[in-house]
Amino acid sequence: MTAVAQPVSVPVTAPATSPVPDGPARLSPDAFRSVFRGHPAGVAVVALRHQGRPVGFTATSVISVSADPPLLAFSLAASSSSWPAVERADTLTVSFLGAEQADVSARFATSGIDRFAAGGWHALATGEPVVDGASAWVRARVVQRHVAGSSWIVVVEALSHHVATDVDPLVFRDRRYHRLGSAAV
Repeated sequence: MTAVAQPVSVPVTAPATSPVPDGPARLSPDAFRSVFRGHPAGVAVVALRHQGRPVGFTATSVISVSADPPLLAFSLAASSSSWPAVERADTLTVSFLGAEQADVSARFATSGIDRFAAGGWHALATGEPVVDGASAWVRARVVQRHVAGSSWIVVVEALSHHVATDVDPLVFRDRRYHRLGSAAV
């Protein structure tokens, strides 16, 4: 006999909201951020070449979209210093950072510095930068860019990859870096 899940009524506390003219109330930006602070995310560096120089930034918004064709996506603020390069890019890489690379994530999240000056990366034969020691990387072709609020969603098609089976992933939650434990549930 198969058990069937029954709907459960749970009281909901009213969230902080901000009125939308002629529309329903919505979460305030602070309330929205608080939801995602509690949601763990893998940490990646998106990198590319632009005008002969490497460009890159930290992203915790990388998602798998489709296995066939192999698509992934990430978001980037329209105000990001990296957006002009991403806007023009044909190809890029996504390096999924390892548990020991919190410093790399912090460096690629810092504005106003040369994020590549400290080393720890190499260029693929095709020119795109890849972070050394990452748990995996994907080289991809940009297939779509969509404006979404104050950000852009960029969809890319995976062309090649590498997976390091001996590197655990870096995880970000509640403004702190974490590593996964060995116990699975």
